Amino acid sequence: MVNAAGKFGPYTGWDTRAPAGRGPTGAELLRSRIALRVRLRSVSPGDRLPDAGVLAEELGISEITVRRALEAMCQDGLLDRRRGRAGGTFVATGWDAVVAVMHDADEAAALDAFHLLLECGLVAHAVGELPGGSSGGSSGEPEDGPLHGALHGLRDGPLDGLPDGPLDGPLDGLRALVEEMDLADDPAQLLELETRFHLDLAEALGGAGIREYAADLLGRQCLLGPAPGPALVRARNRCHAELLDELARGAMDPAVRAVKAHRHAEPR
Repeated sequence: MVNAAGKFGPYTGWDTRAPAGRGPTGAELLRSRIALRVRLRSVSPGDRLPDAGVLAEELGISEITVRRALEAMCQDGLLDRRRGRAGGTFVATGWDAVVAVMHDADEAAALDAFHLLLECGLVAHAVGELPGGSSGGSSGEPEDGPLHGALHGLRDGPLDGLPDGPLDGPLDGLRALVEEMDLADDPAQLLELETRFHLDLAEALGGAGIREYAADLLGRQCLLGPAPGPALVRARNRCHAELLDELARGAMDPAVRAVKAHRHAEPR
């Protein structure tokens, strides 16, 4: 089913192996999740972050790792440390300017390609073309191929942990996000909704563990590449709507084309 020129390709020149090679370190996880929180507007520049112990418990990493990672982010200019009774660790007021200096086009493109591959695989599973077991089945995809690497390398379990069953409920929630994006005018709100769509899509098609994996990818993308402008988000939202329609019909090829069209969407 998957090859260099097949329905998930072409992938010539894409380094889809790097993100799947290992899970993130605790410091990388904290960094990406803080970036994701800023994109989702659960925290804003100038806001105080939860204490290190709370962050450690939320992310399942040690408190000393959190403290060291926060200190590194302070040194990078992403966070500010304030002392005194009203002190703590705060998102830097110049967050956007600091992140812009950190952009890495090559690494951002590799993450984007891997995220695309992951969503194509999840769509394939949702319509029953990708077997849930550990073998490649009749699809012809080798067990060490990029699609299986993307899905079997997840922290929370193998491919057979992905949920099966009707998508009607989850798709309704995703459609509500599409409609909300159509009505939104604020650029920050559009970015938030676009990100939430991909998080909720990962959970709808792959479960909570896949959502966590997608959250790490999206958080890293927030740090490594420029945020899309409103016109581009609206163009991508048309692809979101098309994807949901095709998933509802159980149409594999058009659904995958909608995922790929999202990556190549251009503002009108």
